[in-house]
Amino acid sequence: MIVKEIELPGIGRKFEVEIANGDKVVVIIHDDGRREIYHFDKEDYEESLSSVTLSDTEARQFAAIIGGMIYRPKAIESIEMAFDELMIEWYKIERGAYAVNKTIGELDIRQQYEISVIAIVKGNEKVLNPGPETMIHEGDMIVLSGERAGVKKIIKEMFSTEVAGE
Repeated sequence: MIVKEIELPGIGRKFEVEIANGDKVVVIIHDDGRREIYHFDKEDYEESLSSVTLSDTEARQFAAIIGGMIYRPKAIESIEMAFDELMIEWYKIERGAYAVNKTIGELDIRQQYEISVIAIVKGNEKVLNPGPETMIHEGDMIVLSGERAGVKKIIKEMFSTEVAGE
């Protein structure tokens, strides 16, 4: 799944999501709380197949349904128990972060944090299974996989500009 986030000055934010089957879903979150959702077929990203507009309350209720907060399929519970502390996290590299302009190899991510970088989205380019020579830049969306504690630690130490204790 590829997610692009676009600022819409005076309107809100636009999220374009290309899902596994090639279809595209666009969500526009207006500053007043409304959400517009558009579905595009992989054959034609110009013509919307369907759309819906939700109020802020409706959008939050819908998100709870989609996110499994209301009903959790039994198969998901089994998977969560099997993977317990494992997670996949998307994180946008912050300006001034320690990792900026360094390679994955220089940062020794796998050895130091027991984390795998499974993808990096650089603007419109996606790098799947990036190697140790892959350079990390400000604004890259990095996709990490590993145990929760290691993922949180690397984000704090390498990818954000958060200062300990704040």
